[in-house]
Amino acid sequence: MPTASRLLAFDTSTEHLSVAVQNGEQLLAHSGAGGAQASTTLLPLIQQLLADAGLALADLDAIVFGRGPGSFTGLRTACSVAQGLAFGANVPLLPVDTLLAVAEEARHAFGARQVVAVLDARMDQLYAARYDFDAAGPLGGDDEPLLLAPEALEVPAGWSLAGNALAAYGPRLAPATARHEVLPTATAMLRLAPALLAAGRIVPSAQAWPLYVRDKVAQTTEERAAIKAAAAAAVTPPTTA
Repeated sequence: MPTASRLLAFDTSTEHLSVAVQNGEQLLAHSGAGGAQASTTLLPLIQQLLADAGLALADLDAIVFGRGPGSFTGLRTACSVAQGLAFGANVPLLPVDTLLAVAEEARHAFGARQVVAVLDARMDQLYAARYDFDAAGPLGGDDEPLLLAPEALEVPAGWSLAGNALAAYGPRLAPATARHEVLPTATAMLRLAPALLAAGRIVPSAQAWPLYVRDKVAQTTEERAAIKAAAAAAVTPPTTA
């Protein structure tokens, strides 16, 4: 694909919603409350920003979206909206790892070049991945995201920490050269888009898949009952004859 200059980007992986539209040199962006509100506010925001930029969906070179890891509901929202818009307008998709967007935001805002990106995964865990913009170029490498307890996170000497997990688990995280509380923004995704396009990361609308690092966050009624029974058995002394 030739260099894209007309792009829509959005991320709903955290409690913050981020949307941006690029039309050549023009850049329009919006950020606000996400979470449960994202499913109702995302489409109207997209329509408004496109109208303000003088673009229709069919004019776009690609739709850029945060594929995860992150909130299950947020990722489903982003992927379903990306898929619907791309299919309806026959526009290709450009998925972006949210941890890469966090690292890019830290690089852009604070000059961090070696970044351990961390996002709050809830349930006393975090998502983490390492990005080295000096050694691996504009995409920082292809580190696989991990799901960890805060105390299990390792930060190489001289590296920075960045992400919203700092606010949740800051005192429990390993020391770092610097700490930057940043989010995966749509504008960060737009900055990453040229390198992602050059790397051939475009996908068709049918492949708007979320990146789930935690496969399961809920238990069935039977599973909860079994867990309770096992816990009770562990603390109940055996009866004697």
